[in-house]
Amino acid sequence: MNDQEASSHPNPLPACGEREPSEREAGEGCRAATAVVFAYHNVGARCLRVLHAHAVDIKLVVTHPDDPSEAQWFARIPDVAADLAIPCIVADDVNAAEIVERIAALGPDFIFSFYCRRMLAPQLLAFAHRGALNMHGSLLPHYRGRAPVNWAVLHGERHTGATLHYMTDKADAGDIVAQQAVPILPDDTAGEVFDKVTLAAEVCLDAAVPGLIAGTAPRIANDVARGSYFGARTPEDGRIDWRKSAVDIHNLVRAVAPPYPGARTTVGGVAARVLRTRVLDADAGSHASTLAVGEPLIARCGGGGSLRIDLLELDGQPVTASELRARFGAASLPLA
Repeated sequence: MNDQEASSHPNPLPACGEREPSEREAGEGCRAATAVVFAYHNVGARCLRVLHAHAVDIKLVVTHPDDPSEAQWFARIPDVAADLAIPCIVADDVNAAEIVERIAALGPDFIFSFYCRRMLAPQLLAFAHRGALNMHGSLLPHYRGRAPVNWAVLHGERHTGATLHYMTDKADAGDIVAQQAVPILPDDTAGEVFDKVTLAAEVCLDAAVPGLIAGTAPRIANDVARGSYFGARTPEDGRIDWRKSAVDIHNLVRAVAPPYPGARTTVGGVAARVLRTRVLDADAGSHASTLAVGEPLIARCGGGGSLRIDLLELDGQPVTASELRARFGAASLPLA
């Protein structure tokens, strides 16, 4: 963020004692900051605990139902809220009239969104007297939108992170308060990177909360014109195109490896998933896409290079080279 200039917007609210109190604040003293939190997933769980550790008075937590088509491998927000003794509601529509009315009545200082998958309506954002902020899983302005970790791994990025920023009517476009970077190693899967991003979000928020409460937190212009935006991904986006290079295919495998749906293909005409790979020779020329059935399994990629396949599934079960030879009776199989 050091190449960006601070925006001209003032800080949300000076610390208690730095100015004359408004009529609303008169008599309140330096009370605990209040918040309503929209949360989901592991980032939501950890950031909830950060606010609680800073004695923020969380009046309400709002989350949404899990997608039944997804593997449920992450923390459940209702469980975290119950552990912290915070009221929690699960709503299909987080902008529903009854939720809007309830939050208007609460009049929170802050509204936070921690990995909530629903955009909050401008009407909701306006209820936050001291600011409405979101935690996003990338280094904004890059990788705005959905599935930022998966997209970063797919594109072979070497770094990503978490960004705390103010919310506007456009996704991930508001002023930046804080960022925390993490490395992406060449063989990291998206799941492994997401664990790093979760910790980055925790570190980022923990450092930012005192400044938010004091009214001294920075606001850095989010130059979206310099960034990028990506939409949601589907299981079909995980289909391997063996005409691509070994590096591109390796990045796809990493980007969709479990707990995500996995990279899909066919081996010898049978549906398969490639779940773990290593690039062997990225610079080799193009050739037919085939799988050499030996120890280890070697995939030759049509766009150049070859991969060592460390984990391959057929019919939903891991398969070895000897099992492949016994099944297909061949030392080389077509990939498609």
